[in-house]
Order: sequence, then C-alpha cells, then structure tokens
Amino acid sequence: MDFEQHSPLIIEENNLTIPFLKKHLHTFSDWQLEQFEAKQPINQIVATRSQYIDQLLSRLWNMLGLNENKDLSLLAVGGYGRGELHPKSDIDLLILSDNKFDKQSEEKISQLITWLWDLKLDVGNSVRNIKDCIEQGKTDITIATSMIESRLLAGNEDTFDKLQVAINHAKFWPSDKFFIAKKEEQISRHKNCRGDGYSLEPDIKNGSGGLRDIQTIAWIAKRHFDAHSLLELTSYGYITQGEYHEINDCQAQLWRIRFALHTVTSRPDNRLLFDFQSDVAKLLGYTGQRNEAVEQMMKTFYQTIRRVKELNGMLLQYFDEAILGNITTKFHDIDDHFRIRGDKIELTTSGYFQENPEAMLQLFVHIAEDDRIKGIYSTTLRELREARRCLTHWLQNIPECRHVFMEIIKHPRGMGLPFTLMHEHGVLAAYIPQWSRIVGQMQFDLFHAYTVDAHTHKLAKFIYNYPTNKEDFPLAHQIFGIIEKPELLFLATIFHDIAKGQQGDHSTLGAVDALAFCELHGLSRHESRVVAWLVEHHLTMSVTAQRRDISDPNVIITFAKEVRDEKHLNLLYCLTVADICATNEETWNSWKASLLRDLYNKTVNMLRRGLENPPDIRDRIRDRQQKSLSILETKYGITKEQVKPLWKRFKLNYFFRYTTAQICWHTQHLLKHKDQSKPLVLISTKNARGGSEIFVYHKDMPVLFSSVVTEIDNKKLGVHDAKILSSRDNYSLSTFTVLEEDGEHIDSDKINRLREAIVDTLSKPHIVNSNIIRLERVKRPFKFEPRITFLPTRRKRTQIEIVAFDAPGILANIGTVFVDHGLMLDTAKITTIGERAEDLFIVSTADGDSLTEEQEEKLKASLMYELSPST
Repeated sequence: MDFEQHSPLIIEENNLTIPFLKKHLHTFSDWQLEQFEAKQPINQIVATRSQYIDQLLSRLWNMLGLNENKDLSLLAVGGYGRGELHPKSDIDLLILSDNKFDKQSEEKISQLITWLWDLKLDVGNSVRNIKDCIEQGKTDITIATSMIESRLLAGNEDTFDKLQVAINHAKFWPSDKFFIAKKEEQISRHKNCRGDGYSLEPDIKNGSGGLRDIQTIAWIAKRHFDAHSLLELTSYGYITQGEYHEINDCQAQLWRIRFALHTVTSRPDNRLLFDFQSDVAKLLGYTGQRNEAVEQMMKTFYQTIRRVKELNGMLLQYFDEAILGNITTKFHDIDDHFRIRGDKIELTTSGYFQENPEAMLQLFVHIAEDDRIKGIYSTTLRELREARRCLTHWLQNIPECRHVFMEIIKHPRGMGLPFTLMHEHGVLAAYIPQWSRIVGQMQFDLFHAYTVDAHTHKLAKFIYNYPTNKEDFPLAHQIFGIIEKPELLFLATIFHDIAKGQQGDHSTLGAVDALAFCELHGLSRHESRVVAWLVEHHLTMSVTAQRRDISDPNVIITFAKEVRDEKHLNLLYCLTVADICATNEETWNSWKASLLRDLYNKTVNMLRRGLENPPDIRDRIRDRQQKSLSILETKYGITKEQVKPLWKRFKLNYFFRYTTAQICWHTQHLLKHKDQSKPLVLISTKNARGGSEIFVYHKDMPVLFSSVVTEIDNKKLGVHDAKILSSRDNYSLSTFTVLEEDGEHIDSDKINRLREAIVDTLSKPHIVNSNIIRLERVKRPFKFEPRITFLPTRRKRTQIEIVAFDAPGILANIGTVFVDHGLMLDTAKITTIGERAEDLFIVSTADGDSLTEEQEEKLKASLMYELSPST
C-alpha cells in the first residue's frame, strides 16, 4: 500500500490543532475500517496505522520544538517498534537522551504527552537516558525486549545508535540467558491464561498458541541470530519456507480477530469475551443461524492456535540445541528407522513417513512400548508435519495403518502419552475423517469449557488414569479393573461426541460412525455393537441420575432395561464419570458422584435380582423402620413407644424416600420439638450423598418451596435436589440438598444464619425477602426461550421437565407459578449446566391427581411467560 497516495493518511503540517487532529484521526480510523471490511491484507492495515502514528508523532515533535534539543530521540518500542498497531493498541514510546533532561525539555515532553492524551490515544511512555535504559533493561526482561524492538521516529540518530550499540552488546542479556528468560516467561504467561488456550473466552494475545508465542520466536531469533524477521531464519535452516508462510498465515488470522475485537469494544482488549464474540464474528464476515457464526469463528481460532503451538514447540526445541547447546550424545536404537535420542524419539530415515504412512502410527507404538520416551524430536516433528500434509487419503483407509492403530488402542500405555501426541500433532485428524471435523469445534455455551476434540482428549485421560486414581474415583477404579476389553471403552470415548456440529442427534449419528469404524478395524459384530451402544447412550446415565427421581423403582427398572446387563452398565459408568469431569473444571462434585454411585448400585441390584422380580416396596419399608428403631434404641435410648405416635403421622412414602440415617436424624429432633406452631429447620454439615441437607418440618403451606429456596438463593447456595413430602396431618417433611457455588458443603459460618432466615420466612410467609442478584456478565449473551416438557409417569403425578435460562431466583419463580395453579410439589431435581437450568418437578393437584391436558397447557403458558428472558 502506497502510504503517500492515500489522502486520508496525510496530516497537513500547517493545521496541527487538537480539534483538527481528532477529526483526522476519526477519518483515518473510518477509512481503515473500510479497508478491513474490504478484506485488504491485515498486515498492510496494521502497518499503515503504525505509519500514520509515525507521521503524527514526528509532526508534533517538530511543532513543539523538541527537534531543537540535539540530545533527544523519540523511539517506538514494543509492538509499535515492530511497526504493528491495531485500532486500540498501546503506542509505546521511549523518549531518550544521551544526558540528563533539562527543565525546558521536560516541559516540552510533558506537552507532547498531554497532546497525545487529549487526542485520546493509548500511550505508554517512558523517559530515560541511555544509562537508565541499560540498568533497567538488565533487570527486567520485558523492558529489555521492548528496547530490542526499538525504532527511531524523530530526533537525534546518534543517541539512538548509542542505545542500539549498548543493547546489542553480548553482556546485555546474553542470548542463552535471554532464551531461558523468554521460555520461562512463556510458561508463566500460559499458566495465567489457563494453560492450554482453549478456554471459553480466550486471550488471543497471551494465551497458549496466541500472538505472543509467535513474537517469542521472533524475539529469540533477533537476539541470537540478529534476524530482523522470521524470513531470515530460513537462511539459517531453522525454519522452512513453508513454515515461515504458515506462521505468517496464523499471525494474519489472529490479527484479523484482534483488529475486529478492538473495533467492536473500542478498547485494547485481548480477551475474546462472550459479550463480543457475536459482533466480532459478524465483522469478520461469518454468517449462519443462531450461534453458527460464532462457532465458525472460534473453530478457526482454535485451529490456528493449535498450529502456532506446534510450530512454537518445534522451533523452541531447535533453539534449545542451537543456543544452549543441549545436544544429547545418548542414543538407543529401536529398529532400522527409529532411535531414542535423550528422552525423545527420532526418525533416522529421512522421508520414511511419506514412503510408508503406517510408520507415522508406528512412531506412537514405540512411544507406548518405552516409557523412557517423553516426546518427539524436532526433526521428526518436521518429518511428521510434512508427511501429514502430503497425504492424499485418510490413514484409516490403509490396511497396515488399521492394524497399527488398534495396536496403540489396545496397548496398556497407548491412551497415555501416545494418544496425547497423536492428538496434538494432527495424526488423529489425519486418521479419522470425523475427528478432523471436530478439531476446534466449540459450542457457544457455558457448560462445555473446551473444544470437542480437547474435551474428548481429556475424557480419555480420566479413563486412562482410573487405575492409579483410586482416591478420586474409587468405584470407577474398581470397575475399570474388571473390564475385559478396555479398548471398547476407549473407542467409545473417541466417538462419543464425534458428530457434534452436525445436523441431528450427535449420539445417534456418532453411533453409526462408531459401528462402521469398528467393523472396518476387524472388531466382532458384538464388540462393534457394544461400542456403538455406548456412543448412542453416553448421556443416558447422567440424565437419569441428575434429572430423574432415582428413588422411584420404576425409574431404576427403565434404566436397567436400557443397559441390559452389568457389562454395559460398567462401561457406561466409567464413560459417564469421565465425560462429566472432562466437560469443565467445576462440573464434577461430591453430589454428582453420589447420584451416579446410587444409580449404579441400585441398577446392579435390580439386574442381579432380575427385572422380572421388582422389589417389594412394603417389605423394604418394614425393614427400614426396624433398622431405624434399632439404632434409635441402641444409640439414643429412644423407645418404640416414643416413636410410634410420631411415625403414625407419616405416610408410607416417607419411609421409602428417606434412608435409615435420615429417619433417625429427623426422629431425634422431632421428638424434642414441642411447639408445633414453629418450624423445625435442621441443617447437616455432612451427608453421605455429597451435599448439605436442609430438613424442614412445618405446617404445610403452598409457598413453602418458593420461600425456602429464596432464602437459600439469598445465601448464594445452589439447590440440587428437593423432596417435598407431607404427613397425614398436613405437615411438611421436606429436604433440600444444597452446595456452595464451588461445589462444597455449606460453609459453617452460614449455617446458623441460614437456619434463622428459613425459620423467619416460614413464620412470615407473606413477606419473602429476595435479594436482587445481578446477572453474571458471563451469562448475558446466552439467554434463550424456555422449553417445557411433560413426561409420562405411572403414578398419580405429573412430571415436568423445564429447560430455561438460569437467571437469579428461577426456582422461587417456578414455585410461585405452582402455587398460583394450586399444585402440590412432590419432588424437584435441580441441574444447572452452564447457563441452562435443566430441572425436573413432580407435581399433583390439590386432590392428589395428575394434571389434565387442559391444566398442563395453562401451566405451560404461565411458566413460559415467567421464565422467558424478555419478561
């Protein structure tokens, strides 16, 4: 782009006033946005802004008479020093003197900075002499790096040259120390940005695979090789022409996103927050229905940072040898084509991968077989990358590759480091066509914290670590040890979400893909169908445990019929636990662990008894009463005569819905509770089922549920389960299972305050004090219309599944609707998935019947009105 030929870029020297310059800056920014929307090369757009600011600063420098001081130099440093400026990038300046600054110069410098502030430019400035620069640069790698990139804008060239001589001296950050410092800086930066770069709201500059990782390579190259561009590295043999163009392509992709982000936010943002993703995607030209534009943009982003990570890791390994001299002399031959070099595997036959594609997979078999291998050597990575790009068909279509792939899957260590490296270096995407489509596939929600491929990789890691992680997953540890063919579980893992992003049910579509894949790889018909069944039903266990009433024998019978036998149940349990854990870091907690464990144990008992022999409910109730009496007499000295009048008031479902321990806990306190007009509120600090229990005994009233959950919500606690039972004399015997926001039990400091608040609100049900809780910023872009579904049930009850936006006070609002319709709430199963509340309520009419179709329609209309985001 010819800078001088474009009139919006020329700043006239005879009209340097604040109003004129503000207007000119605005005109330039509009023109630059037009260039961006017209798809002009982003590197030209970024460079043009830098040139424009160069012109502005030199004009102001001369106008303020700073050019008259022959010692002073105006330098661009940092990103601006590289000639790169995005719409809201900091303009980093160094005003340099060979000597001390006199008072007149200080006043003029102050004037210059004031002008720049008045023009609303984001300026980062420092004023130093050469001695200060060197002293501060030696102790601060960031200052040193910014000066290494310095560029003269105006002023004394000799002063600038003196600084260049000083910072280019070998004693000023020797290249080996500089390399080590930048590597450590990169590691620290990645940790601050959640490490892997695949967060929901990524930092496009500082995250792993972001712009800083490209700059790190350039900084090291400049310091060690005096290379002023990555292109110069090609002459040293550290980077190929293809790799150079790939880095440039990745940088351009990230620059376009950053430019759009700055434009949308009008701030120097680097984090691609949910608030802005839709507008950024639109500015970048992505289109589609609902969230498709955002998902397309994020997929491109994640695929880009994956390429940067691979190139960054490979080049840093090269630099480690060239700069630090870390060249191993320890070799161990594996076969004619591979050897161990230090702790990395190396291909010794150049071009072997391209001639024998199955060798690309054999590489990972060797890694599985020798635990001394911790990674892939840099030259081998380059061979792998080049061979991968030369493929003309999928690796799975080659019979020899299929044999080696199954060898990896079946190897005891195959799903450890080998699977990770296959994923990171694109071999899995080159092997399975469907996998290549989910690389970088992101869903626009708050539940899935990772791309589909990253989530699947994490899931496989959780399963792989079951044998050594008894403490966190005792039941999965036990079950995994008896699974005869764990490769079936790992294959199901690979395919469980592989159809995400396609039209239709991903579980059903994935099962079809899994069946075809297994048959292609020589698995028996039975084994193939087991894998396909796991893929198709991978959500069934979590849905049943979290959103169904698993105290209902009919729910267990239905689930047991679905899994058919213990073999399927064992595989599904291991897959389900890992799937939940790998979704995001906050999803798994003791409550979910207890639900899945209870469902597993009840289903095992049902399968062993036989589905044709369902349990006798009355026998179970009598057994539970006898055990409870025995404990009460032995441990607490409470006699049967004391208990009998109390228990007579309870319906039989109380003894079925509560455990022996809960019945004993309730009974002790109810016998001491003499004033029946006042509520009894018990709060457990520990519970075998993983949550804190709040037990409420009080005269039954319609607003009990909404009143209690409002107080729970006021204390920033989450309700996960609720049993709303009534006694024969119309008293409530209800339990709410709650957790803190971090998934832990109730903080001990809150217990008394919460108990008092619930007692108070039940004593004055006409006054419900609901704290107005501001909607979390992160949830605002995700509002959606609720979905109300009525599910079939065999009892005289109506099951209502509500999927709605998880706004503050949602449970209280739902409870109020039930009261308005004269409904009695029996059970509530509360599940929060990111921004979505997916809850199950079991209700009945005041007469104890299920709802008619007309009542269902009226209830649905009320719920839709109450829960819609617009109301």
